[in-house]
This record gives sequence, C-alpha cells and structure tokens, in this order.
Amino acid sequence: MKLSLKSIATFSALSALAISPIFLSANPASAQPAGMDGTYVGGGISAGVLDGGSDEEGSTFGGNIQGRFAVPNAPVSLRGAVLFSDDTSAIMPIVSYDVPITNNANVYAGAGYSFVEQDGQETPLGNQDSVVLTTGVEAEVVRNVVLYGDAKLGLDAYQDSSNPALSFQFGAGYRF
Repeated sequence: MKLSLKSIATFSALSALAISPIFLSANPASAQPAGMDGTYVGGGISAGVLDGGSDEEGSTFGGNIQGRFAVPNAPVSLRGAVLFSDDTSAIMPIVSYDVPITNNANVYAGAGYSFVEQDGQETPLGNQDSVVLTTGVEAEVVRNVVLYGDAKLGLDAYQDSSNPALSFQFGAGYRF
C-alpha cells in the first residue's frame, strides 16, 4: 500500500509542478496567452510504471495514439487515447480542462474511462477497465507539429488488486 500512496503523491506533485507556472506568472495588467488551439492526432511511446502487486500484473512498455478535439470558444477539449502493448490495448475517452501557458502551448487536466479490450491482459495502464485521471502538456513546436507528454492514473486498474496504474506518454502529432 505504501507504493500506491507514494505513486499518488508523485502524480499529485507532478501535476502541481506542471500547473504552478500559471499561478506564479499571473499578472492582471499583462495580456493573457492564447494557448494552442485546434485539433491534432499523434502517436508515441507509453510506459507503465506501477504494477498490480502480483507476478502476472507487471508494469508494461508500449505505445500510444492520442488525439484532441478543441471545443470552440471553451477551455475544454475532448480527447481520445489508445495505450497498447503486445497483448492488448486500452481505449480512453477523456474530457480535459485546458490552460494556456504560451501562445502555442497548454497544460491540461482531465478525467475519463479506460476500456481494456481483453481484461486480464496487460496494457501500460493496467489490465481491467477503470476511471482515468490525466494531466499533461502540449505545444505546437513548428507549423502543425505538436509535441505532447502526459501522465495517466488508472484507479483500481488491476484485476487481482486495488492498486492504481500509472503510465507516462510522450509523442508527436499533426495539428489540423
């Protein structure tokens, strides 16, 4: 259980660090950054860093396909993610709240649900369906090219334990 509490504390600390520049640099007299708008789809790597506590429920390395649909004139986005391993994949619809940090970058936090295609088979985010919390950053680095990184926490994401699953994703996408 100490590992679970430690991982939740680590996830919380990473979230606070990712969002803290927004509050520390707030100046009411200055113009607010516009953030990154638009929709993108991309792919990259995923690394599960927590396990379910048994030999059959280990952390898994794999890949990801992620996308974002920006809701016009609102600070929310609809996101989709597929985290996959050699065995199966987890499909996640997610709603996020986006906070601009520059004219081409956002930090975001959101919640959704993970649907594991084959329960009991390992994905980077556990081996059973679960509620998912996410936080991350995305930035357009050159015209229509986006880099993203995020952390996903699956609550009760293992069949044989109540341990959470934590995975980190990094990738690049095409913005349109």
